[in-house]
Amino acid sequence: MESKDKVIEIFCLIDDFCKELNKTIDEHSIEEGSSTKKRNKKCRMSQSEIITIMLLFHLKGYRCLKHFYINHVCKYMKSEFPETVSYNRFVELQQKAIVPMVLFLQMRCLGKCSGISFMDSTLIKVCHPKREHQNKVFKNIAEKGKGSMGWFFGFKLHIIINERGEIIDFLITKGNVDDRQPLKDKAFHNKVFGKIFADRGYLGQDLFEQLFVDGIHLVTKIKKNMKNALMNIYDKILLRKRAVVESVNDILKNQCQIEHTRHRSFNNFIINLISGLIAYSFYPTKPNINIDKLQRIG
Repeated sequence: MESKDKVIEIFCLIDDFCKELNKTIDEHSIEEGSSTKKRNKKCRMSQSEIITIMLLFHLKGYRCLKHFYINHVCKYMKSEFPETVSYNRFVELQQKAIVPMVLFLQMRCLGKCSGISFMDSTLIKVCHPKREHQNKVFKNIAEKGKGSMGWFFGFKLHIIINERGEIIDFLITKGNVDDRQPLKDKAFHNKVFGKIFADRGYLGQDLFEQLFVDGIHLVTKIKKNMKNALMNIYDKILLRKRAVVESVNDILKNQCQIEHTRHRSFNNFIINLISGLIAYSFYPTKPNINIDKLQRIG
């Protein structure tokens, strides 16, 4: 991911999308009166360059954006980004890139469902639970919740992936939201059909019946106090492979750095999260399952 050719390839994909987006906006925007003065001064760095730098930050494994921008981009990537601005100005320009980044993620970076999907949620901590009342950035936005590792303060990222490790859809909720709640919203699983494999946290008769009506078969393990039910051997094997979605979450948090506790604003939190999800889509190898081999076994 560090080669110059790869950087150019990523930039060209983003730049083509931004040009197409700006053209669409210009065609559908309402023109103002001629008496209205309009300032449209061109920035030294384009939105495409800003978004590309954000993706490279996640792809190269840096933990501090300021250190990456000042000590790597401004020093060693002058040929790729000749017109760099100050770091404070770069942070300001990030705010204007939120909408193009979200649209690029939704339209160009998400995978397609093949009938076999895996779902899981992961915690996005924004500070230590003991300091939640001192945190002003996420006051009245983040919530305290409890996961398998104990209490936390922040959000939850819910993702659905296919067998190739590509993210089909995602949703960000507050930390106290039940894992089953996103699936109850049809808008979240409208891209999915066939079978969804998940952990015990998604157990629920009402949810199972609702999804079944929508053409989705929810497959989970049962709790110890529940009666066992017959399950197809193929489904049992796929259920054991559910750890693939946990591997995706591990990459997002530990390599793409979507989680840290140094955010100065909620917008920066969203930008960091979205750019991390986009960066993941550019990974050449993702956690995956060999479905053809499993079908021969089943």
